[in-house]
Amino acid sequence: MLFRQITHDDLGCASYLVGDEHAGVAAVVDPRFEVDVYLELARYMGVSIEHVFETHNHADHVSGHGRLAAATGATIHVHRAAAPQYEHEPFDDGAEFLLGSVTIRALHTPGHRPEHTAFALIDGRRGAQPWAVLTGDTLFVNGVARPDLAIEKSEGARGIFRSLHGKLLTLDDGVEIWPGHLGGSMCGGPGMDMKVSSTIGFEKACNPTLAIADEDAFVEDALARLGPQPPNFHAIVELNTGPLLTDGVELLPLAPRQVEHHRLAGALLVDVRTDQQFDDAHIPGAICNPMLRAGFGSKLAWLADRDQETVFVGRDDEDGRRAGQLAVAVGIRRLGGYVHGGMTSWWQEKRAVAHIERLALDDLPARADADDRLQILDVRERSEWDAGHIPGSAFTPWHDIDGVPEGLDADRPIAVVCGSGQRAATAASLLQRFGATDVTHVVDGGVPRWGRLGRSLVC
Repeated sequence: MLFRQITHDDLGCASYLVGDEHAGVAAVVDPRFEVDVYLELARYMGVSIEHVFETHNHADHVSGHGRLAAATGATIHVHRAAAPQYEHEPFDDGAEFLLGSVTIRALHTPGHRPEHTAFALIDGRRGAQPWAVLTGDTLFVNGVARPDLAIEKSEGARGIFRSLHGKLLTLDDGVEIWPGHLGGSMCGGPGMDMKVSSTIGFEKACNPTLAIADEDAFVEDALARLGPQPPNFHAIVELNTGPLLTDGVELLPLAPRQVEHHRLAGALLVDVRTDQQFDDAHIPGAICNPMLRAGFGSKLAWLADRDQETVFVGRDDEDGRRAGQLAVAVGIRRLGGYVHGGMTSWWQEKRAVAHIERLALDDLPARADADDRLQILDVRERSEWDAGHIPGSAFTPWHDIDGVPEGLDADRPIAVVCGSGQRAATAASLLQRFGATDVTHVVDGGVPRWGRLGRSLVC
């Protein structure tokens, strides 16, 4: 049996190539938009990709089903309830598909979305029972799916509970779990593990959410742990259910003069270098979203407007091109290009740059004591703020900053703090973009460290 997991580390997504190398046939489950990896692997293994299966209409990334079908002629399969506009073969619960000696069995598991389906894998050469299940966005390693990206969240949570206890957890304890997401994905909760797989038995024993046997208690727990909804998930679902998307987006190299023209015309400049490089010098009005850290695409989906042109600023051309690929993967397609030659070319033309001060968290208490004009902005999530925050600080989650927050004076110093300094980097750049004149990026720690320094926190 042929089985390969392919991960998209930035988005925390997992897809699968499944088949029978002796029969020369294979299927791809939940393909990402960049499909070259599947085509190359199929050629290497000597199999033909004849089927594409979707566990559901994805809300966090653009599917590659259209590009893969165009490249291979494969049939796209999705549960009947998905009802996409593109040509496909619908299936129902219990449907089975034969790939040589391999059987793929559909297990309808609604909740995350009404059409959601897991796929049990049976290797006929070794036995008649499933040895693995591709759980998609229902069951993760040490987590379960969020219930609010398709239907009313309580109804979604009840659906997930019933799909787990009535379908997936009835499989043998030894059955392997291969999920559709790893830790860091927006489709699950904070407890999700970066481990790539597990088993039914281990999750039943160690996944705390699965220990909640009462449906009402499960729903209460699921809703209490929900993070903010990503702003563009409806748009991504629309792309994934609409006519097949087969084309990428051409990304043009731009000279600094052209970048300036785009900037003045209202384009969003996204600097993908490290936050330290950004703080040291950046194009005025640019925002900081480092690409060297996982989650760039998901953060970009918060920051970029689908109808606003986006231009990338990197260290070099490769940074710009890679940023464009990740943008397209999350449905951001109006791309003006990237700075040809990277930030170096901007400097070489002696164009204006902006700066943001960096301040170590250990030095923030002394700064706050010495400067009564200093304002502290906490940009973590609400649950983190409620657990403890710096007395007198203001609060706005980083992804909700669309101007200088109410209650803050744009002409007074603002120190931006989060849990570690990473989210504060993006938030500080947004404040500066929206007119704050004296912004400080607090680094090397955040609010929890403030407490460990012996300073008080309030709830």
